[in-house]
Amino acid sequence: DTWFQQDGAAAHYGKDVRAHLDTQFHKWIGRRGEIEWPARSPDLTPLDYFLWGYLKSKVYATQLQNLDELRNRIMQEAALIDRVMIRNAVSHFYNRIAFCQEAQGLQFEHL
Repeated sequence: DTWFQQDGAAAHYGKDVRAHLDTQFHKWIGRRGEIEWPARSPDLTPLDYFLWGYLKSKVYATQLQNLDELRNRIMQEAALIDRVMIRNAVSHFYNRIAFCQEAQGLQFEHL
């Protein structure tokens, strides 16, 4: 059973987007999804607390000459992300939930 999760950003909340998610996925997590997910929750979103920073560090490790090179580097580095890396990133989620509870739902420092 696979769930799709989106981050609840305003751009992902439109009526058409939600209708598309309803037709494409049996279950999804997000604003007005089967399980609600708050907008602006980077401390609890693996894309925010892991993926974007990881890709940025890899993509910009060497200087890029043009937009095509940037696109290619992003795709190359994203393709190298394996299941173990994803599993590790997601496993930190439970620790982050505990920190969020300690902070009473407020944003907490990046770990």
